[in-house]
Amino acid sequence: MHSVITEDNMTERRTIRLPVTSPTYQVCVVGEEVAIDIYRYLPREAETFEVRGTSNIDVFMLYNSKAVRKPGKGEKWPLEKGVKVSYYTAQGKEHVSSVMLYVTSVAVSLDVDVNRIGFVSRGMKNKDSWTWGPDGKGAVLLVNCDRDRNSSGPADNEDDEATEREGDVKDMSPMILTAEGPDEVFDDYRLVLEIDPYDSRRLRVYRQGKFQFKQVLGMGKLAYEVQRKNRDELRFYAEGLQFPDADFSGLIKIKLKFQRIRDWANIFTESVAFRVAPWIMTPNTQKPLEVYVCNVDSNEDFVKQLNEFVKKSRTSLNVCVNSENRGDRWIQDEMEFGYTEAPHKRFPVVFDSPRDRGLKEFPHTNVLGPDFGYVTRKIKNQDEVGTLDAFGNLEVSPPVTANGKNYPLGRILYGGSLKNPKLQMHKALREFLRAQQVQSPVQLYSTWLYVSHIDEFMSFVPAADRRTSDWLCMFVFSDVDKDQLTIDEILEDESLQETSDFCQKCIDINREIMKKELGLTEEDIIDIPILYKCDTPKKDADSFFPDMVNMLVLGNNLGIPKPFGPKINGKCCLEEKVRSQLEPLGLTCYFLDDFASYHQYCGEIHCGTNVVRKPFNFKWWQCEP
Repeated sequence: MHSVITEDNMTERRTIRLPVTSPTYQVCVVGEEVAIDIYRYLPREAETFEVRGTSNIDVFMLYNSKAVRKPGKGEKWPLEKGVKVSYYTAQGKEHVSSVMLYVTSVAVSLDVDVNRIGFVSRGMKNKDSWTWGPDGKGAVLLVNCDRDRNSSGPADNEDDEATEREGDVKDMSPMILTAEGPDEVFDDYRLVLEIDPYDSRRLRVYRQGKFQFKQVLGMGKLAYEVQRKNRDELRFYAEGLQFPDADFSGLIKIKLKFQRIRDWANIFTESVAFRVAPWIMTPNTQKPLEVYVCNVDSNEDFVKQLNEFVKKSRTSLNVCVNSENRGDRWIQDEMEFGYTEAPHKRFPVVFDSPRDRGLKEFPHTNVLGPDFGYVTRKIKNQDEVGTLDAFGNLEVSPPVTANGKNYPLGRILYGGSLKNPKLQMHKALREFLRAQQVQSPVQLYSTWLYVSHIDEFMSFVPAADRRTSDWLCMFVFSDVDKDQLTIDEILEDESLQETSDFCQKCIDINREIMKKELGLTEEDIIDIPILYKCDTPKKDADSFFPDMVNMLVLGNNLGIPKPFGPKINGKCCLEEKVRSQLEPLGLTCYFLDDFASYHQYCGEIHCGTNVVRKPFNFKWWQCEP
């Protein structure tokens, strides 16, 4: 029998050659297929042969079916110790020679959570592959981006010292190395773990010792010779260091080699594959857990209103004081909350924008902590960072189905120009969002606005999958009593009419994009009245009165900018219009006065708040990107 190349994986089997002059002794791994070459030392007189094996060794023949007839039923080999090959002359009448192969079996394997059930799966095949979907297989690796090790230092994945604490290990993915067999065998053979140099900066692997955890792979360490010390089972833990990105698919492999020491021959090799868990953004429709707001000099009254609203929503309020925000009120622009998850652990992760204004240190110093991760994308040239890179320009839809494809974690949305490639969210941010794979990003058209953020014209509310968008209030006012002089003046203003026509076209462009990319219908869209003004014709549109679509969504409670519209029968006609649209859906509208504290600074409630939300129940690895 010759060594062969199998068609399924094209990897060469280990080959053992049998000399006829003396017995052969070999160490083999349980479950390993070994080819036995009986032709290299073939006796001159031999023309036929037979093979026998003991009960714990499966023997099967590889042969040319066109030239050799397969033995009939019942023609099996008797079982004896080891493997015995006997050679015969023609017709099998005269025995020529025999050779013995004595096998010492050892059980060697590297096991991980292939089944994604929260603990290591034993005895699995195809551990070196990773597949998506509800029936997919393959282990998950968390980016250990929270801060357990040092209360005031960097995130754990940025900590070069990598000194482990017991609680920190819970953020890592376990691996179990099995090495069962006679102890004397391992005096002549060694076990080695290896990673590719490309993956070295993507993960670290630790071995669990008696009193501490020792880093053995990663950050320049490409191989580790395992010190077995008469132990049949050794535990290791792997931590991810980087989220998927443009230059990193998220897949990492760790290889185990069982080698003979005298010649470094590989007796057995296998690999396990991990996929690094992505950063996942949570939409307005997810349950709120904590609201953030900045306390600046001019918004004390607003914070009091907000606090009452948050209490009604049974959510906690985290106030970022002036010494922490340094006068920067736009906490939505500074950061975006999401999470990361493996079968054994999940925790929230704040994505820090590169805008770097007064709040630039806040996500790292005040949000990052135990079981609260941190990620950012550094942009070396700060001159390249603009308003499109602030996270008021970053949203995510609820779960949708579009063009026959299901997006169970929604789709990320961000704004830019549809024609000018220079007016885009920074490439580093776009590539990062796309690399996460599970929330396929969509670009909307936002550069017609003064601030250019998509939260100025769209939002999502948890009302039976209904979504909200702007609708120019010129059309709403058309239904209002013309005896109101101020309304007549607005309707007769030709410049304002021209601006309204332009802005309506821009909104309609986004309306069509969202219908196509999110699978929306007209019935899904609720039009919220707005009136825009442009200081420059057909450019830099800004809301004339507080922009009600820029709302804070806390479950079924909506914190909406108070519009101060014309009163009809003593009630604001704009508020009444919005109530009539949203409250029949089971939502409650609370109108908060943000005029002096946010609107006059070209922003609204959503721009000045941020929310940590409950993760999806759906597991991202069940997606099919």
